[in-house]
Amino acid sequence: MKDGPIDPLVCPISYTTSIVGGKWQWVILWLIYSEKIQRYGQLKKRLPTISDKVLSQQLRTLEHEGLIHRQEYPEIPPRVEYSLTEKGKSLHPILELMAAWGSQHIPRG
Repeated sequence: MKDGPIDPLVCPISYTTSIVGGKWQWVILWLIYSEKIQRYGQLKKRLPTISDKVLSQQLRTLEHEGLIHRQEYPEIPPRVEYSLTEKGKSLHPILELMAAWGSQHIPRG
């Protein structure tokens, strides 16, 4: 390996974390992956410590990166559903491995 700065366009780990690197992004992806479709309120209920502002930002980022699809329905009250895109679904092996690793290593009281 060469010394010097890591180029995210060359290093696959650096590239992945540049796309999905936020504190909440992996958890949001896991929740959507687990349930197939999630509404904003469902995500907020499952993540009570996240602020509305941060949740909205994270969802916008994941949508911008092409990992989730936002479907808005013209109803009153408005209904918005989030699901994984094909690109997002391609992360499922990583999500499963992260969940398995966490289950194995989570501190037990």
